[in-house]
Amino acid sequence: MNLMTPRVCLLWAALTTLPILAGCASPGSNLPPLRPAKDMSSYRLGPGDKLAIKVLGADELSGQYEVQGDGTIRMLLIGDVPLSGLTVETVEDEITDKLKAGGYLKQPSVSASVVTYRPFYILGEVVKPGAYSYASGMRVLSAVAVAQGYTYRANQNFAIVTRNGENSKADAMSSINPGDIIRVPERYF
Repeated sequence: MNLMTPRVCLLWAALTTLPILAGCASPGSNLPPLRPAKDMSSYRLGPGDKLAIKVLGADELSGQYEVQGDGTIRMLLIGDVPLSGLTVETVEDEITDKLKAGGYLKQPSVSASVVTYRPFYILGEVVKPGAYSYASGMRVLSAVAVAQGYTYRANQNFAIVTRNGENSKADAMSSINPGDIIRVPERYF
């Protein structure tokens, strides 16, 4: 007499197969979701950002400056100015203070703006992984498009975004920031 009815056989097959399939989930699928990107008015500068700085009445100080790997720019008269982690408004205050402290200008008027943001990086299952120029309003899907699309092995359900040293899971419409590292994982089935 057979004790295994078709219903029991089906249940047994499902229970023995599910743990195997669960082990096939793409790495990173259990990460916390990516927090929304902050608006660019509170953007923190870092190496690779390029700024336009204007000092009223001192044309020799005005120009474009790229934040170096050590987080500084080098300006005539005041030397190295640490900018990494500062907002554009804070940069204006920092340069103003240095010009006043050095006695170079009595009432300097400084304005700064970001000309070019540092690149974002995309790797994994995209056609052309690498570093690419950031454009305002970018999303994971537009980053994939810049990298010429997904490979046939790509898991298109999510990507892993590393921001400030923390990994998060992001969907295709998640906003990205300059300096983000995006990894498109491989799918298994």
